[in-house]
Amino acid sequence: MAIVSLKSLIGKKNEPATSLLSLMDNFASDVWIEDHLGNILLGTAFMHPDQCINIYVEDELVGYVKGKRSADSIASILSLLLNKEVERKKLGAEVLNLYKEINIIFNFSEKLAETIDPDLIIQMTLDEAMRSIKTSAGVALLWDEERRVLLVPAVAGEPLFNSKKIKRNVELLTNIGLSGQSEIMTNISSLTEKEIIHPTVQTIIYASLKVKHRIMGAIILASKETQAFSAGDMKLLVTLALQSSSAIESALQYEKNIKQARDREETMRRIYEATNKFVPHEFINSLGHNLITDVKLGDHVEKIVTVLFTDIRDFTTISEKMTPQENFQFVSSFNEKLGPIIRDHNGFINQYLGDSIMAIFPKDPIDALKAAIGMHKAINDLNKNRISVGLPIIKAGIGMHTGPLVMGITGDEKRLDAATISDTVNTAARIESLTKHYHSPLLLSYETMQYAVTNTEFLFRELGSVRLKGKAKLLSIVECVNAFEDHIIEKKLATLPHFNHAMRAYLNGEFEAAANLFGSVISSDLEDQTAHFFYNNAKNYLEEGIPENWTGAVEMMNK
Repeated sequence: MAIVSLKSLIGKKNEPATSLLSLMDNFASDVWIEDHLGNILLGTAFMHPDQCINIYVEDELVGYVKGKRSADSIASILSLLLNKEVERKKLGAEVLNLYKEINIIFNFSEKLAETIDPDLIIQMTLDEAMRSIKTSAGVALLWDEERRVLLVPAVAGEPLFNSKKIKRNVELLTNIGLSGQSEIMTNISSLTEKEIIHPTVQTIIYASLKVKHRIMGAIILASKETQAFSAGDMKLLVTLALQSSSAIESALQYEKNIKQARDREETMRRIYEATNKFVPHEFINSLGHNLITDVKLGDHVEKIVTVLFTDIRDFTTISEKMTPQENFQFVSSFNEKLGPIIRDHNGFINQYLGDSIMAIFPKDPIDALKAAIGMHKAINDLNKNRISVGLPIIKAGIGMHTGPLVMGITGDEKRLDAATISDTVNTAARIESLTKHYHSPLLLSYETMQYAVTNTEFLFRELGSVRLKGKAKLLSIVECVNAFEDHIIEKKLATLPHFNHAMRAYLNGEFEAAANLFGSVISSDLEDQTAHFFYNNAKNYLEEGIPENWTGAVEMMNK
């Protein structure tokens, strides 16, 4: 059907009809105009006209001009007016289509600006193409350069595309869709043979997704009709593809940047976690920092803390029977059991010293006491397993002291180290060494005991004073009985009054009374090695005499 009709052109209210009537009057001609169905549109018909001229619009018959001599002139003018009207309508249609296209592109651009998800962008592009172009089905393809695979992130419409077949025929699709070109294809037998598209598809149109000279993928639409797509459809599809290509590229770059940032963050987190295992975060926090990266050479702080040392007794004898590998595994498993106990009681491990541990408790000395008791219980449990498999038991000594300590960062600009500098550390280490001398698993200084003396859950035995080598000041030593096994604690609790009485006599130089009292303790608890220690000393002084300038303190000649 023609885009204009005679009736619409020369209707009574139209200007062309008025002009034609005026011309027909001026020519004094008997002419009339009929549409292609013979309906008279203008003028008066009469019998046997001399002329009958056909009127065409774009090769389609739309009517006739009939009459006498002036019919050909009227027909020429009418044809001219019709062609002008056709041009006007075509121009109007083009302007309308252009407006629609601009509106589509503008709205599509706004949608693209609202997302940075590449999969969502490509789905939006395919959906927009399906809405704007009359088609049966659509598919979007993306080429993953890193994995060298073809992806199908979006499909729409009828199930006319086979995604699995698409992924298996990359080489074919490299020439169709991924070629960098845009095309309307009616010869699609190669795609049908490979079962990429359904046999009912007659025509496809595709536009490449590309940025600069890099092909990212393609948008492909399929129709079950022949000659289904126009040049205008091609132009619109190419425009949509170009718009989305830039958006997809930006989104992929954003995702890449985010991934890189997350990878860097994860790497830094792992480095930070690993570093914390070498430099405890409690140490860093004590310096007023949250991150190890904030510390600098010279940072330091002085605090009152409790320093704890633990050491495996007779480790040399035990290690002689093991290979280096077995030695390492033995020490590692030992430390693995004790380390968590220290952390659970608000302490942190400052150093692993082979078969020894140095820990710091910055809050409360009672934390250190509870941790030490827990560590001995863990060793007792470990010994039960070792006995069951015929291995010798492990004994450990723990010593602690409370006092001022400077924690800080020392070294140079190229090599930093977390250091603790204080006589408190040396004193705690020396107290731990006294556990062998007094045959006690847990010793502490009087300074530490003062914080727990009113706590009834602890059982203490004061062991007098010690003069450490190189020290002028005497050090008061206290034993915490809670480190023993339950049945031993019961015995020591029962003999505690006699033990304390014996210690007072010993320190007053009353060695006969002391020996008798310590003997009474031993008769009730034969395994009380500390009582044996003082009993032997008292007997020795009775037999050999009291040393000159004796003060009651035990003189430690070795460190």
